[in-house]
Amino acid sequence: MNKIGVFYGSTTGTTEELARRIAEKLDVPSADVFDVSKLTEALVNEYDVLVLGSSTWGAGELQDDWYDGVKVLKKCDLSHKSVALFGCGDSDSYSDTFCDAIGILYEDLKDTHCKFCGATDTAGYTFDSSIAVVDGKFVGLPLDEVNEDSKTDERISAWAEQVKQEIS
Repeated sequence: MNKIGVFYGSTTGTTEELARRIAEKLDVPSADVFDVSKLTEALVNEYDVLVLGSSTWGAGELQDDWYDGVKVLKKCDLSHKSVALFGCGDSDSYSDTFCDAIGILYEDLKDTHCKFCGATDTAGYTFDSSIAVVDGKFVGLPLDEVNEDSKTDERISAWAEQVKQEIS
């Protein structure tokens, strides 16, 4: 069985709350849910699957704590790990950078030889542009708690089941 660690960067608490909801759906104990500011190479090595979440800030930027988090991840051997990404964005006010943070994480980690899982169809999302879309799909789970919070539970449930299947 794969041991899953959930790591999030959260400034306002939204991504933290979503990380905890995702962890629950993935049957991940709360002891395995971490603020990315606590990320260490030793911690990464404890897990087979890394679920990484970030909100998108400004003009499509990562949440601040992720800049150091990415440096830690790049030092690790991720070649035998699966990585699932999730993120928060505002598809109305920032429709041209919607959930770009997960696209940044993807770009930063794609050369680490990790196995990405949890790509999400763009159908059902309203946005103009996102670097999180690769080959016609989001590289992870985009969530919009500002405009589409009524869809979040359903999206998390479906995504968690997909990730479970992809890592089994």
